Amino acid sequence: MTTFVLIHGAWHGAWCWERLVPELAARGHRSVTMDLPNDDASATFTTYADVVLEAMDDAGVGADAVVVGHSLGAMVLPLVAARREVARLVPLCGVVPNLDGQPWEDAPPMGQDDYGYVTDDDGAVRFDSLEAATAIFYADCDPADAAWAFAHLRPMRNASLWDRPYPLESWPDAPISAIACVDDLAIYADYQRATLRSRFGVTPVEMPGHHSPFLADPGRLADALGLLA
Repeated sequence: MTTFVLIHGAWHGAWCWERLVPELAARGHRSVTMDLPNDDASATFTTYADVVLEAMDDAGVGADAVVVGHSLGAMVLPLVAARREVARLVPLCGVVPNLDGQPWEDAPPMGQDDYGYVTDDDGAVRFDSLEAATAIFYADCDPADAAWAFAHLRPMRNASLWDRPYPLESWPDAPISAIACVDDLAIYADYQRATLRSRFGVTPVEMPGHHSPFLADPGRLADALGLLA
């Protein structure tokens, strides 16, 4: 049995893993999920890591955990491993932290320039239509599942994530694997291939589909995570 610690991405919450958790359980694994404070304007990546570590403590997670970070959640992975021994880190359609603060050399664009969100006067970044959220996140999902996910999205108040240096200068000593989706429009597969190769010499496992395999194809994703574990 493997314990998977599942860190969601921007706008999402622990709810986004509801299709994946039973698939992992059917394969003999357990899961730990949590809600990051995406809508807290004062939260930093260190705050996010605190929330993940607290969830791991509450669940009695040991050093055999595989920590999975989806999309923006991948930014939290090294902060968790810097403070606790883990078995493996897995960026899933992930944003790869550049710890030296410099642009990636020769890296392709991370994703689409226009995600289709709107920014309110109070700084809240949100999707105001199902169509916009579906285009960037749920293009290969059943329409009913896309509508369910859209109804759960939360605003992002994320200026505090980016207004200071990333709070780690070197990558922790933890094994890395990765999963990329070849049709992803939010975090391009080409970006993931280039940055993972440059940083770790890692080639991601590639799945068909778009940005939310936990919703579009949770069985295939559970199989891929089981193999990596």
